[in-house]
Amino acid sequence: MNWELVFKIANLSVLPAWLLLVFLPKHRITKWVAHSYLYPILLGAFYLYMLVTSFGGDGGMDSLANLKLSFQRDEILILGWVHYLVFDLFIGAWITRDTNANSIKHLFIIPSLLLTLFAGPVGLLSYVLIRWYSTRKTTL
Repeated sequence: MNWELVFKIANLSVLPAWLLLVFLPKHRITKWVAHSYLYPILLGAFYLYMLVTSFGGDGGMDSLANLKLSFQRDEILILGWVHYLVFDLFIGAWITRDTNANSIKHLFIIPSLLLTLFAGPVGLLSYVLIRWYSTRKTTL
């Protein structure tokens, strides 16, 4: 399999949802695309396929040395990357919905969305801080 092509397709597949979340957060198309089960089902099914077909081989998750060995295999690297893509998009969609539910101006959270896209936990952290400052809520 051409893993470079798979990587590019996986990366490009989430861009429409991210663009909608940033530029058209309340549009019905965004609700249908980014807030639906579309991405979790499609990327989740691909992830499951990759998980099943990549099972076995060298490595594992029981030690750092085995994890390094696992990620030397392209299919495991793609598997891990798709994992990030799915969860980062899920968090980005949640941020957008939560922003609307808490009456936070969308403009304030665009940096958090971009950070979530490129550095998931940092984006989530930045949004949690914005949310706390805006609402003084201490629970998600």
